[in-house]
Parts: sequence; structure tokens; C-alpha cells
Amino acid sequence: MLHIHHFVFNPYQENTYLIYSDQGDCIIIDPGMSSKREEDEFVSFIQENNLLPIALLNTHCHVDHVLGNKFVADTYNLLPQFHEGEIPLLVEVQNYAPQMGIRYDVSPIGETFLDEESLISIGGYDLSCILAPGHSPAHLCFYSYDFNFLIGGDVLFRNSIGRTDLPGGNHSQLLDSISKKIYTLPEETTVYPGHGPSTTIGYEKQTNPFIRG
Repeated sequence: MLHIHHFVFNPYQENTYLIYSDQGDCIIIDPGMSSKREEDEFVSFIQENNLLPIALLNTHCHVDHVLGNKFVADTYNLLPQFHEGEIPLLVEVQNYAPQMGIRYDVSPIGETFLDEESLISIGGYDLSCILAPGHSPAHLCFYSYDFNFLIGGDVLFRNSIGRTDLPGGNHSQLLDSISKKIYTLPEETTVYPGHGPSTTIGYEKQTNPFIRG
């Protein structure tokens, strides 16, 4: 069995996710911790539940999703994994984060990268990578076929979609990614987004004002 726990971190109210198995191994996705209080909350949950972090993943590399990369790398000896096409965004964070008044410890760059053929294994199950650009140039979502959930990053929200006015954004590309990559998943799939509450594919196809199925 896989379990999902999320934290809401940093001024952007970003959702940081832990996926963990009954055996206690866990995957960290989009760590957004921006203060010692948030770091302590994060570590306390891992310790109290006797979890062992085995991987650090980023859906994409905008500032609010990578603020905790360095802390996780230092604490758990894990390098971030993301699509290689996100490297320019990650490099740029160190230039604009100070201008926005955000404390940012520079994220390391991993030695391996993910693509649409990648599988991430945990507890005897796999997460598959779905390449869904538009909000960012090489945005990945992580899908569990066995438990029918999607860690969606900033692609699809409850009754909304990711913004495309940031560097590397492309509105028509995002709509194409949603219609061809995300809306083709089973309608009962639970979507855990990078901000705000969870939703389902079926609900968004019926009600999302930006793109319907």
C-alpha cells in the first residue's frame, strides 16, 4: 500500500508531498520548506512515522517547488531528480529569489534525470512519469496506476490550470498537455496539485472553466 501526506509550505502555499509505503520507505516530491519551522515540521513527520527517504523528485523547478531541495539533500543525502529540460529554470532561481525577498539555499543538480520513460519504484510499486509541459518547459507529473493518483505539480488544479506567464510558459502547450496527457487518465484518478485541494480527472473534465474533456 502507498500513502500520501502533504504539507503546505512557504509564502506561495505550495504543496510538498511524501509518498510512503507500508515498509517505511518514502519519496519526497517538491520540497518547499522556506523556514526552520517548516523544516522541523517536515523532519518530525518523517521521524515520528519511522520513514526512510529514498528519492527526491521535482515536478518542475520554479522557486516554490525547490526551496527545500538543499535541505533534503544535506539531511538525507538525496540529489533531486527532474527532467533535464528544467535545468535553466533551476539555475535562474538563485538570481531572482533574493529579489523577491525569499531565502534560497541553492539546490544541487542531480546526476541523473527523469523522462517520460522513467519509472520510480517504492514499496514494490511504480510511479510513471508523464511529461506535461506548458506551465514550465519540461514539467513532469507522477502517476500511480496501482492506486490511481497523480502528483500533478502546477499543471491542473481544482477548477483551474497552471499559469503560463512565467518564463518558459506556453498556454496552448499546457492545454494540449492536459487534454492529451492528463485527461486521458481514468476519470476516478485523484489529482494532488502543487497548490490547493485535490480533485479528480472526471470532476475537472466536467467543470474546469479553462479546459473541459
